[in-house]
Amino acid sequence: MVEVAVLGYGTVGAGVVNVLMTNAASIEKKVGTSVHVKYVLDLRDFPGTPVEDIVTHDFNDILNDKDVDIVVETMGGLKPAYDFTKAALQAGKNVCTSNKELVAEHGVELCDIATKHSVNYMFEASCGGGIPIIRALNTSLMGEKIEIVSGILNGTTNYIMTSMYEHGSDFDSCLKEAQKLGYAELHPEADIEGHDAQRKIAILSSLAYGKHVDYKDVPTQGITNIDATDMEYAHKMGMKIKLLATSQVTEAGTWAMVSPNLVGQDNILFSVDDVLNAVFVQGNCLGPAMFYGSGAGSLPTASAVVGDVLDCAKNLHTTVKTDITAEKLTLLPVDDVENIFFVRVKEGQDITPVFGEVEKVVVKEGEYGFWTEAMKEKDFQAKVQQCPGFIKAIRKG
Repeated sequence: MVEVAVLGYGTVGAGVVNVLMTNAASIEKKVGTSVHVKYVLDLRDFPGTPVEDIVTHDFNDILNDKDVDIVVETMGGLKPAYDFTKAALQAGKNVCTSNKELVAEHGVELCDIATKHSVNYMFEASCGGGIPIIRALNTSLMGEKIEIVSGILNGTTNYIMTSMYEHGSDFDSCLKEAQKLGYAELHPEADIEGHDAQRKIAILSSLAYGKHVDYKDVPTQGITNIDATDMEYAHKMGMKIKLLATSQVTEAGTWAMVSPNLVGQDNILFSVDDVLNAVFVQGNCLGPAMFYGSGAGSLPTASAVVGDVLDCAKNLHTTVKTDITAEKLTLLPVDDVENIFFVRVKEGQDITPVFGEVEKVVVKEGEYGFWTEAMKEKDFQAKVQQCPGFIKAIRKG
């Protein structure tokens, strides 16, 4: 029997317990032994629930129990999740997590500790919820030289962008709707400012390129500046606006970025709407591939965590793979990244000396939009400084 302890009985933690209990018979067949939840750590009690007799309020009960083989960390945040995870790994216990903040901040160190103690630190659910993208990068795509990783990695922002696009609503009302439906937190800054996607693309890029990408080095712009007029332009051009988290290997170097992008129907991510997530990967031999599914929610995320639990159960005292290396990948400075921009300017201003002759796109009186040619970010910013009547710009995805 493999004994499991679950840290945190919130949305994901409860989902993990649910999956392990509901699918106990099929899990035992696949693993070759039963996988049993021995503890649930939480500040609360849960009378009348399946876990009422296994709740503990003291992490030391788990840490000092030699029968506990796997610790599932679904607490979120850095404290006390980091301390508990580190202590569990040092005690020779495998750890599985959905905590992207912890993986992005301390993943290198925690993977190293796991290796030194012949256990595993697994984090499939930290990126894309139930989408098995990390396992794919670590196994199926190991033989590939990954060239591009690009995705819709945050369900909250994708829901808001979809709602604004379909209903012509403003950002604030769509955010309130998302909060009412439970798709957005009361304090949604991590989502709408792009920080959640920033951490996830750093993790995925680290795995894809074999060197550590520090999330703090990824330039990030959220969706709070997107308005209903932007959506009108998108409609007019047969495009949509998505918050894309992208990294790419180019001749000049590897770059990463999170920002709103106008995507056309030729982009495989065009049809990914509502709270769904998707990750596009391009390999030098494979070509393009996409991983698509539920990016959040109790059971989809729990499913990914349980996949890691079963992997650990089969390899209790063997490190399957060191996922994130300590060697840092130096990213191309954002100034040298090349993009195409859709620019909005006020009508009646002469922009010809700056951008030359342009084809105007008009959706409302008093302004128009146009596309630039591909250019480096620093060159575009220099032009913006000289552009009379500049309103805003959105990159092309």
